[in-house]
Amino acid sequence: MKVVGIDHVQLAIPPEAESTARGFYGGLLDLSEIPKPAQIASRGGVWFQCGSMQIHLGIENDFSPAKKAHPALLIEGYEKLLKKLADAGYKVQEDTSIPDVTRCFTSDPFGNRIELISTDTG
Repeated sequence: MKVVGIDHVQLAIPPEAESTARGFYGGLLDLSEIPKPAQIASRGGVWFQCGSMQIHLGIENDFSPAKKAHPALLIEGYEKLLKKLADAGYKVQEDTSIPDVTRCFTSDPFGNRIELISTDTG
């Protein structure tokens, strides 16, 4: 027996927040929305493809943002995304605590922590 990978990461969002989620994850992060299976679509939420993995945003009625736990997204065009986030009013906190890794933290519109790691070289 062995674990061979990760299929998806799930984050919670408040009820009726799918449109806002689409603006951030689909609009700013440029992830492609994927359909939820018909059997669970009535639960709400929205799913996005992220490379070979998925990010599932599920409705949580008693929502509380993830302030420490977070997905870490690999970013091509890192500086361009940081500018895009800043222009949209999102705070970005750069972190240099790991040598030779260019990364920062931001939050989605709901306060969930998101790590961004540059894949750019040079």
